[in-house]
Amino acid sequence: QLQLVESGGGLVQPGGSLRLSCAASGADLDLYAMGWLRQAPGKEREAVSCIVSNGLITNYADSVRGRLTISRDNAKNTVYLQMDSLKAEDTAVYYCARKRAGGNYDSWGQGTQVTVSS
Repeated sequence: QLQLVESGGGLVQPGGSLRLSCAASGADLDLYAMGWLRQAPGKEREAVSCIVSNGLITNYADSVRGRLTISRDNAKNTVYLQMDSLKAEDTAVYYCARKRAGGNYDSWGQGTQVTVSS
């Protein structure tokens, strides 16, 4: 059973950077497409980025394209989200999850809080 644990969140000033990690256990990540999603207070959870199993194709929400970069190291069973030029509106709990063939996500991690504030 795939289990995911996110880390790397924290408090950062606008314009700053963070790198989130998502460590997997219980299954080999190279079998799956993966994604990062986020949920801000009072808002619905939204997909931020996804990456195919071999890492060759990525996709981003318009709101983060050019500032966030998803990557993966299948040898380490880990997915990353490099976050640059952060804005206050990026404040949210960030989750990684497995992306299924139908586009839905499952096997959610517990999330990591990202707060962008001066």
